Amino acid sequence: MDLYLWLKSLHVIAIIAWMAGMLYLPRLFVYHCEAEPGSAQSETFKVMERRLLKAIINPSMMVAWVVGLWLAYDAGFFSQGWFHAKLTLALLMSGAHGYLSGCVKRFARDENKKSAKFYRVLNEVPTVLMIGIVILVIGKPF
Repeated sequence: MDLYLWLKSLHVIAIIAWMAGMLYLPRLFVYHCEAEPGSAQSETFKVMERRLLKAIINPSMMVAWVVGLWLAYDAGFFSQGWFHAKLTLALLMSGAHGYLSGCVKRFARDENKKSAKFYRVLNEVPTVLMIGIVILVIGKPF
């Protein structure tokens, strides 16, 4: 197997890990909203959220971006319209990642002002972006 296929495999693995974290973190926030600030349950959620972000979501996003950009350059995708759309959605996913990182910090300081319902809706954002990205990458519609 040549280097391109190894890197493509690494990219897919990183995306899977990134998306798993992006889908799980807002779900943790839903449950965290129900915990009394300062309680043992709330403190446990803080540890879970921080570890998920620092050990899985952040590293996998970085690998996905670095390897993905190298693959796109190597394959000549930067001149293709579908890739521009995919890149836009990936940037929006990174923005969602940044927002979730801020939420982790707010929960850590017991400063969350959002409801569980808000986080249930927020949980759908990575899903919708992921669907768009997959359709663009597989179908290359333009």
